[in-house]
Amino acid sequence: MPRADLAITLPDAVWVGRLSRQYPGTTFRVLSAMPAGETGVGLVEVVGESIPEVLEAMAGGEDIERVDVLQRVEDRAVVQFETTEPMLLFSVRESGAPLDLPMEIRDGEAAMEITASSDRISELGRQLDAFGLRYDLERIYRSPDPPDLLTERQRELLVTAVDRGYYDTPRECTLTELAEATGTAKSTVSEVLHRAEGKVIKEFVAERYGHDRDTE
Repeated sequence: MPRADLAITLPDAVWVGRLSRQYPGTTFRVLSAMPAGETGVGLVEVVGESIPEVLEAMAGGEDIERVDVLQRVEDRAVVQFETTEPMLLFSVRESGAPLDLPMEIRDGEAAMEITASSDRISELGRQLDAFGLRYDLERIYRSPDPPDLLTERQRELLVTAVDRGYYDTPRECTLTELAEATGTAKSTVSEVLHRAEGKVIKEFVAERYGHDRDTE
């Protein structure tokens, strides 16, 4: 299925563009968002060192109608918001392309991922232009449905191996230790990892370099 990665420059007229430039060490991770009439509502995780200042500036923005802090710790907060300038949301809505979330925004730039048909991806570009949003189409490619690439067991074991440093150099976890940690026979761990690694590597080569052994 077609996928596209875009880097979108948000103007200062959009609150998150303005604040992310004012606080360049802060990441705004949009967890959910939707248009609501002439406004947009969403849930954003704010991560950085200036959380109190960011929240104060966010609540005081002319284009922000409501801010509700749902969770807050020292260096992060989860905030529900309503904005009168949801240009990015409107452009996505008008294109008919579903937005892949979460979406991260830093220093005025949103990293957007879209999975949609080629014509809807093209329409998104036209809508971004119509709303005056500058963007770079970083890449467009075809991606398999993730659940079909790895089985649940392969995915869980591969993630555990990464987390425990099995693929670090030097290794921080041996195959024996990985087997003990997962309660699985060493031979089974080796076989499951080998199959998972093969699928991931083949998909990477096909996607990155356009080489698919099955088509030769």
